[in-house]
Amino acid sequence: MLYRKYRPEKWSEVIGQNPIVEVLKAAVANKSIAHAYLFSGSRGTGKTSVARIFAQAVGCTPTDLYEMDAASNRRIDDVREIREAVTALPFELPKKVYIIDEVHMLTREAFNALLKTLEEPPSHVVFILATTEINKVPDTIVSRCQTLNFKKPALIDVKKTIEQIAKKEGWKLDAGVADLIAL
Repeated sequence: MLYRKYRPEKWSEVIGQNPIVEVLKAAVANKSIAHAYLFSGSRGTGKTSVARIFAQAVGCTPTDLYEMDAASNRRIDDVREIREAVTALPFELPKKVYIIDEVHMLTREAFNALLKTLEEPPSHVVFILATTEINKVPDTIVSRCQTLNFKKPALIDVKKTIEQIAKKEGWKLDAGVADLIAL
């Protein structure tokens, strides 16, 4: 459960994604937030963590943050629920954010239903689609999103993070153990 305990909750805690963090911070600072983002990259690169941090930065509270795992909720009815819900205004702050994780798992019909919402989204909604397999996301969806490609963090950054967590947990690592874990 260490991955939950040490999951990044603010920009400064995100490792290995500096270019993406800077792009998203600039979008917030310049008030030029896109209506849809597509975060792609291998598992464990921080896509969902960055999505949550970005949601907070754009003015979304936990009450107006909706997360859906498309691996389990992949049908057209699941997307229809989102299409109906986006029309309602946020409860607290100016934005509602929908994070759809593993978006490549949606059915063709579900993608078609999502497309209409991405083409004409309400101004108070931001979509963040996350995928490990961007090649399975239809071009019609990709073309309506600002795409950010997450890279694996450098081994030196992973090693440093492992050593910091071990220290916080009161563990002493033998020499070279952090190197082995980082691989």
